[in-house]
Parts: sequence; structure tokens; C-alpha cells
Amino acid sequence: MATASADNPLKEHPAAATAVLSVVGYALVIGTFLGVVPGRVFPDLSLPQVNLLSDAIAVVNTVNVLVIAAGWRWIRRNEVRKHAAAMVTSFGLILVFLVMYLAKIGGGGTKEFVGPAFAYYPYLAMLAIHIILSIVSVPVVLYALILGITHSERELRTETPHRKVGRIAAGAWLVSLALGVVTYLLLNHVYSWEYTVTAVESVGALIAPVVGL
Repeated sequence: MATASADNPLKEHPAAATAVLSVVGYALVIGTFLGVVPGRVFPDLSLPQVNLLSDAIAVVNTVNVLVIAAGWRWIRRNEVRKHAAAMVTSFGLILVFLVMYLAKIGGGGTKEFVGPAFAYYPYLAMLAIHIILSIVSVPVVLYALILGITHSERELRTETPHRKVGRIAAGAWLVSLALGVVTYLLLNHVYSWEYTVTAVESVGALIAPVVGL
């Protein structure tokens, strides 16, 4: 392994940093849904504004799918600098999504799918896979990113699990984002929905943190 440096705690303790950042991310989302995060933190959004944010989130995540795919292709071609730029850009887009998503559920509400049974159950299945992958991807993505920004190219290839972890992170996040965009399209443009003013009024809202909803 690479020699640890006291001047770079992220490099010295990547797993610990990943754990702390993951807990912070989970706490923000869960706290927003449960109403633990004060409502005054978020803007008071109307339904048209919620719809606008939903569209913007879908656009951001569609772009992110393309960015991750490009980054994956570049590393397979050994274009390391392009790959690194794509992965950092992808993480930046994740942060943009998180800000918009928290504002939407904290200051607006959620939508519930209204459609025929033949579409409803596939929608739920895709939603469930999306949610599970979103949850489990957080620490994997963070760990791959921390390794990537704190180690040299040689260290990443020979002294860290970055390559293996990166494949898992990119694959899981790519599928999660893609399914999020598909469920957004089904909910907002193919079928219909019912609007719940706040995201914490029912236990059912806890299973609705889906990209674009």
C-alpha cells in the first residue's frame, strides 16, 4: 500500500472518511423525510416549482448517465485524465442533484404513481431497484472517489482496490440513475400522479426517494 501521510488524512484513512461522509449524506436525506431538518431551511415550493425541479433533476441525471458512460469508456482506452475529469464531474452532478432533491422534498412534496396495474408493478420494481442501488452506491462511490483524488495513477493501479471498486460504483450508479430517469418518465409523462404536499405525511413517503419524482 502507499505510504500514509499525516498531511493527507483522506489518503491515510479513506474508509473512515467514506463512512463519515456516507452517514452525513444518509442523515440529510432521512432527516428531510422525517422532518428532523427544519422546514425553514428549504424554500416553500408550489406544485409548478416542484414539477420544474423534477424536470431539472431528470435532466441532471440523464447528463450524469452520459458522463459516467464516457468515463467508463475512457478508462478502458487508458485515457486516465479524461476518465478522472468525467468521474469528478459525475460527483459534482450528484451534489447538484442532492441539493435540488432535498429542496424538492423538503419544501414541496412527492408524487404517487397513478396508472394501470400492468405498468404499476414494473414501475414499483424499477423504483425498488433504483432505491436499493442508490442507497448501497453511496459509500462505494465515495470510496472510489476518495481513492481517486488522493492517490497517483501508479498507486491506484498497483496499491489500491480503486479499479475493482470503481467498476462496482460506476455500474451500480449508472443503473440506478438510468432507472430513476425511466421511472420519472413513466410518472410524469407516460401516466399520471397524485401529489402529496409534504413528504413526511405518511410512512409510504419513506420509500419514494426516487430521482426525478
